[in-house]
Amino acid sequence: MGESFLAWEIIRKLDPPRPLRVLLTTYTSQGMDILEKARSEARQQGSRLTIHTAYFPFDHPEIMTRAVAAIRPKLVLLLESELWPGLLLCCKQQRVQVLVANGRITARSLARYRLWPTLWRSLRPARILAMSSDDAARFATLFGRDGIETVPNIKFDRISKQDAPTVADNPLAHLFPADSKLIVLGSVREEEEADLIKLICHIRKKNKQISIALFPRHMQRLKKWQNLLASHGCPWQLRSRITEPVSHGSIILWDSMGEMLSAYQLACAAFVGGSLAPLGGQNFLEPLTCGLKPVIGPYWDDFFWVGEEIIDQHLVFQAKDWQEAAEILVQNALLPSQRKQTLQEGIAYMKSRCGGTEKTCTTINTLL
Repeated sequence: MGESFLAWEIIRKLDPPRPLRVLLTTYTSQGMDILEKARSEARQQGSRLTIHTAYFPFDHPEIMTRAVAAIRPKLVLLLESELWPGLLLCCKQQRVQVLVANGRITARSLARYRLWPTLWRSLRPARILAMSSDDAARFATLFGRDGIETVPNIKFDRISKQDAPTVADNPLAHLFPADSKLIVLGSVREEEEADLIKLICHIRKKNKQISIALFPRHMQRLKKWQNLLASHGCPWQLRSRITEPVSHGSIILWDSMGEMLSAYQLACAAFVGGSLAPLGGQNFLEPLTCGLKPVIGPYWDDFFWVGEEIIDQHLVFQAKDWQEAAEILVQNALLPSQRKQTLQEGIAYMKSRCGGTEKTCTTINTLL
């Protein structure tokens, strides 16, 4: 889904010198929904782009050979970490240029790729626009330094102009009384569940009037969370079964998709998961666009591109463990709201780092 949103941002900005046909691909139904919206928007705005969508084929060299031969692209754009060896091989064989944009590669991925260094050198893309200097250095280790540069992350362009719902039209507003104190635990992962249940119990011990909205990153963990909450004496409700306003101190286990941003808008404090265990973190810029200063754990390697200045400027709170995270969350939930000021500071931070989309579009036009 993340790459599909990035593709949409590029489509919005791309202004080729002549009409251009674009094929957008994904391998999930959620991603396809986003790409179809991008296609519809481009058509309504009279863009010079004729957009098609398709599911990405299995990356087998024989299948890819047929696909690339049928499409005959002038340029293939790969977003973030989508390095497909079958596709790259076919592009080399059929002399198709490849551009990697918003490129990222973790140290762990690099170690795996380096098991076959000669193979990857032979498949190197024409250009790589990396999202950070560390990513650029890792790409250079894999492919060599030519054609690699660091550019701002496209996500800054998308998020800096993203409109969060106002409380007046928020689709979840009817679920929480106006005087509710709500903490959102967003995108929580399996490996940090043991710490998070302790965090939840600690919050309830500190203040039983605080409600908690729990958003597992993966829906298959819902049953595990039901058992975990019940075994610790924490009464819970499924979001899908709530039709009336919830009472203070409720725990809502979120089993509905696409509502986390709306929940952030109503919350007094937020924790973003994937960060209490060494998992790389999850997107903590989303609550910031809703005027919340999020709390994260010590692990956020996948989001170092945001810059440590975001913590230095106290726009994000980094806790060393679950207990410190719980204390910060309770404190933030009980403070007077500073949502408007926080939103302004967060948008200013992100706007100062925009420009990745424009650079990507310029590179696309140059290569074409």
